[in-house]
Amino acid sequence: MLCDKYYDNIKELLLNNELYQKTKDYSKERNKVITYFETGKLLYEAGKHYGENIIGKYSEKLVIEVGRRFNYSYLTRMRKFYTKFRNIAPLAQLSWSHYQELLPIKDMNKINYYIQVSVKENLSRNQLREKIKNKEYERLPIETKEKLIDKVNYNVSDFIKEPILINNSLKFKTLSEKSLQLLIIENIKEFMKELGLGFCFVDNEYKIKVGDRYNYIDLLLFNYIFNCFIVIELKITELKAEHVGQITKYMNYIDKNIKSVSQSKTIGIIICKKNNKFVMEYCSDSRIFAKEYIII
Repeated sequence: MLCDKYYDNIKELLLNNELYQKTKDYSKERNKVITYFETGKLLYEAGKHYGENIIGKYSEKLVIEVGRRFNYSYLTRMRKFYTKFRNIAPLAQLSWSHYQELLPIKDMNKINYYIQVSVKENLSRNQLREKIKNKEYERLPIETKEKLIDKVNYNVSDFIKEPILINNSLKFKTLSEKSLQLLIIENIKEFMKELGLGFCFVDNEYKIKVGDRYNYIDLLLFNYIFNCFIVIELKITELKAEHVGQITKYMNYIDKNIKSVSQSKTIGIIICKKNNKFVMEYCSDSRIFAKEYIII
């Protein structure tokens, strides 16, 4: 019977993978992903011929003949894995545990984003789960999501999340600009990931001299991908026009006194409690961005 042929192929795939997992160390996870994908394909095709309940019949036998974990829900997950990811290649770039985190997501654009991020940043399963939990994709600008779909070139500002999540690891009950800066410094790696890729820490309270007065830049970063400095100013209030004037002065100073000829112009990011779209609407400098933050 055709039904038996499907079952025999599925059983052989799963048994071979079980044996491979026990005897091989090299690329075990790659073999598991491919095996489960091919199993899902067979389950999908068998379902078209014999109906949805065929998975239940197969699972009853596989639990006995291959292993207890190959129950109805596990086989259903494999079929879903095939139907959802059959147009994505190469599949083996992530582990089966990664794909299980992605399976509940309906939006394929969101899935593609998390696959790319997982590969680029070598994310563990738990790190991927944390990004999904923190709604990283949802916090990207609309323009960035369109660029991801169209596969066009990105700018340094494209992957700055909004709101930016700042961890209250020091348990501050009230917040000042100084304490906000301390929280960021305490978790500087996580903060820079909220801004995107390629960011490096230069200094906080970076001292500059404008005329006969000293000023202090809250945070000075550098992005090695886009080859530019990033001036960051922290505000615990709503964005105001004078904040734009302040960061413009600091950016111009860096461009004139610190930036080399080979480097791109400095970018400015104002991180504020509440954005004011009207202020940014009349900001003539396209290198300046305002982003809200929230404390978690």
